[in-house]
Amino acid sequence: MSQDRMLTRIGGLLRQAESTDNPHEAEAFMEAAQRLATAASIDLAVARSHTAGGQSRSGPVQRTVEIGERGKRGLKTYVRLFVAIAAANDVTCDVLSTSTQVYAYGFASDIDTTQALYASLVVQMVRASDAYISSGAYRDATVDRVVRPGYGRARVERKPLAAVTARIEFQSAFADRIGARLAAVKAEITADAVAASDATTGTALALRDKDLALTDFYRSTSTARGRWRGNAAPTSFSRAARRAGDHAGRRARLGTDAELGSPRGAIDR
Repeated sequence: MSQDRMLTRIGGLLRQAESTDNPHEAEAFMEAAQRLATAASIDLAVARSHTAGGQSRSGPVQRTVEIGERGKRGLKTYVRLFVAIAAANDVTCDVLSTSTQVYAYGFASDIDTTQALYASLVVQMVRASDAYISSGAYRDATVDRVVRPGYGRARVERKPLAAVTARIEFQSAFADRIGARLAAVKAEITADAVAASDATTGTALALRDKDLALTDFYRSTSTARGRWRGNAAPTSFSRAARRAGDHAGRRARLGTDAELGSPRGAIDR
């Protein structure tokens, strides 16, 4: 299947997911989109491994993705969503300290897939969190906040949940759930592809070669001085807001007006 044809098919699945009112159908379309993307990515990896030595072989690229303007609240949760989607599509990320940009490292088709899924899901994440805040459900919830005084041991204080904190907690859980869903699909398709391969196709070896190529490219290209800490243990935690965000992430559907081949909010570096 050609790259353009694959992108068209995935785009169709995204639109179907967006148009249905049935959450189970929406989830099925979402998973189908990720299944198709993973299968296509595996096929491309196998094809690259069979490229003759004298032929030009495509390699990984680095792309800069704009997340939002500096100072905008909640950018870390947007980055968290992008990084979660990227991890399920063989894309490694560096994050600007301001969380305004992500530097994505991977094969072009995998980055295209990541950006398309993000373009759909970030809109849903914001809409779902808006609805949660507007409902006022967070007002009955509390937040456990870790307080570290200048002396003595850290302690946990329980306080009423503010709207700003509720939104961040909700969106963090949404992003984590999406990442888990996509990762599960990827693992299933990859295992099936490896199990069905033989010495001729060499799927496992091709995927290993791809992983090594990505690792070498990242090490030689990235100038990051550390790792993004957005997924580190939080200093505050609201079970109610996270439960609501996780539920929304389970029911999230894919699909926006953006086409997979021309994702929004991304420029070549």
